[in-house]
Amino acid sequence: MNYISTRGNTAPKTFSEVLLMGLAPDGGLMLPERYPQIDAAALEKWRGLSYPDLAFEIMSLFATDIPADDLRRIIAGTYTEAAFGTKEITPVRTLSDGLKIQALSNGPTLAFKDMAMQFLGNAFEYVLAKAGTTLNIVGATSGDTGSAAEYALRGKQGVHVFMMSPAGRMSAFQRAQMYSLQDENILNIAVEGMFDDCQDIVKAIQNDAAFKEKYHIGTVNSINWGRVMAQIVYYFAGYFKATQSNSETVSFCVPSGNFGNICAGHIAKQMGLPVRRLIVATNENDVLDEFFQTGRYLPRSAAQTHVTSSPSMDISKASNFERFVFDLTGRDPEKVRALWAKVAAGEGFDLSPLLAKAREQYGFASGKSTHADRLATIRQVYGQEGELIDPHTADGVKVARSLREDGETVVCLETALAAKFADTIREAAGSVAIPRPAGLEGLEDLPQRVQTVPNDAEAVKEIIRSTLA
Repeated sequence: MNYISTRGNTAPKTFSEVLLMGLAPDGGLMLPERYPQIDAAALEKWRGLSYPDLAFEIMSLFATDIPADDLRRIIAGTYTEAAFGTKEITPVRTLSDGLKIQALSNGPTLAFKDMAMQFLGNAFEYVLAKAGTTLNIVGATSGDTGSAAEYALRGKQGVHVFMMSPAGRMSAFQRAQMYSLQDENILNIAVEGMFDDCQDIVKAIQNDAAFKEKYHIGTVNSINWGRVMAQIVYYFAGYFKATQSNSETVSFCVPSGNFGNICAGHIAKQMGLPVRRLIVATNENDVLDEFFQTGRYLPRSAAQTHVTSSPSMDISKASNFERFVFDLTGRDPEKVRALWAKVAAGEGFDLSPLLAKAREQYGFASGKSTHADRLATIRQVYGQEGELIDPHTADGVKVARSLREDGETVVCLETALAAKFADTIREAAGSVAIPRPAGLEGLEDLPQRVQTVPNDAEAVKEIIRSTLA
């Protein structure tokens, strides 16, 4: 299996090369030359597998340059009961109204990002050791990617992590998870701006070919194909848990900001998983909802991006959306280059003639949730079910309920545990006891280590230079 860029000017690469690459040299995103096709016999065989065995069957279709025994060992060391709290890894529960929630947030940092990041950390270490080289990760987070990456990569041989986050924009728990780490290979950088500004700095550094080569720059953001590949697995796992037979279909509702999570669902559907619909749930930063409603994609500036109570979705430039548009336009790199030239010019683009294809062939639908919606949803779920859901998952539940059709099985992907967003939970449900896993008591009181910089790629580059000097 070789990989190509959405912009067409990068020679085909192996999985290991793509894993260390991040953004393609031509500025595009890497994707498989083709999606593996899964037939009924494979689905039947996979239905009874454990999560690690299922992950091996799926990932081995993509990571073809890693010997099978090595890949199986990496996966077995990643998806453990010790790391994720249950042998199921991603259990599915059903609410009173029939809506299902797939638990993806039982990993070390209580967010779904652990599902891919724990694998990525182990895969990085393996590939770097084989190549005899080092990697310096430059990443951006709106709240959960950063901590998931840092916990997956802390202490790893041959890896430094330079993680940017928007200064003052995350919850106190999210900041404490990241900034309290004292590992020498972890460096936190608070940027005076929004997440999109941090993401722009990542891309600016990735696009500086000389700097990238000199300092061995990679990324763990969802622009890294390894992240998306690992996320494909839990769509298959969720489907098997939500159905009795492979003749059934399932729809997934996914809280979405950067489009990486639901992009993995899109690929799972293209592989042959019986997915009926992929429902995009946004918060007030509804650029993706606007596209799937109208066909217009117009990213917004940092000044136009709302600060909300589901902060990990406070994103107005969906990095992974380019992968879907590549498929939507018939995998035409020339067309993609032209579209993203418009995005770079601040114009956006209009693909309304392809909107029917997005809905009918690819199964996309979308909806929006507001602060009042998520508070009401958290309150209702707690009152009826006796359980607390985080604000992002609440956005998904609200949209799933508003769009669910008669007879449709909908699985909402949980994105985090409520403990990460205590202020919003208490605003919604009052003075309730918010469960926090053992070992995380007093997290916010630990010493924190972070550097604050202006919204400037050169300032971040200087930190990298001085650290690696």
